[in-house]
Amino acid sequence: MTHPLISPAHVADFERDGVTVVRGLFRDHIEDLRAGVERNMADPGPYAAENLKAGEGGRFFDDYCNWQRIPEFESVLRHSAAAEVAAELMQSETAQLFHDHVLVKEPGTSKATPWHQDAPYYFTGGRQSVSFWAPLDPVREATLRCVAGSHRWPRQVLPTRWLSEEDFYPDGKDYMPVPDPDAEGMTVVEYEMEPGDAVAFHFATLHGARGNTTTRRRRAFSVRFVGDDARYVTRPGRTSPPFPEHGMTDGDRLREDWFPVLFRA
Repeated sequence: MTHPLISPAHVADFERDGVTVVRGLFRDHIEDLRAGVERNMADPGPYAAENLKAGEGGRFFDDYCNWQRIPEFESVLRHSAAAEVAAELMQSETAQLFHDHVLVKEPGTSKATPWHQDAPYYFTGGRQSVSFWAPLDPVREATLRCVAGSHRWPRQVLPTRWLSEEDFYPDGKDYMPVPDPDAEGMTVVEYEMEPGDAVAFHFATLHGARGNTTTRRRRAFSVRFVGDDARYVTRPGRTSPPFPEHGMTDGDRLREDWFPVLFRA
């Protein structure tokens, strides 16, 4: 049985393209998420970042791994349908929380979020993964953009640092260069969205986001889940998020005291 918010077509699209859209996933939790974002921005965590260079207009704030200290986030993660829908899309018996992520582009922020895959930054291995990207404001122009089928590419895309544009790891030879999907004629999927809708995409799906040149804010809440086959994998440097002193070694399941299982079939 699938959750009422999704259909077998959602699962098929996610499997084929690495991306689909779930309308209304967080519709009943918008005010809680907005309150959580304001609390987060007023009291940033240790991983918070401002992603604009000197002279670039607007503001591009992001922060992650705050669900344990921001009660609105924890409540939404535990009481929304997100974990159950994640399990359905991943075709997994379980949905294990990896982390939350807030991304805010204030009006007049022309900077685009660079094209990237999440998977190379993470210390998780396995095919069962899903990120939800949910705007808390209507989105027409400042959209998330995903390259269909990129989650099946044989090589991962070189991870880079958003602000400095430097390689994330010391040796990037094992990765493919960051492509230009528009110039290279790739199939880019993007959606007009209402608050509470969510783009669901695989950790290995290449994605980016347009700048916000509108007169309204573009607040987005993102949450990442892994499934039954998730295992710890050593990367060639400090991962993002780093989760220091986690005590895991290659092949271990992610420790449930740090990464709780929020849904079991």
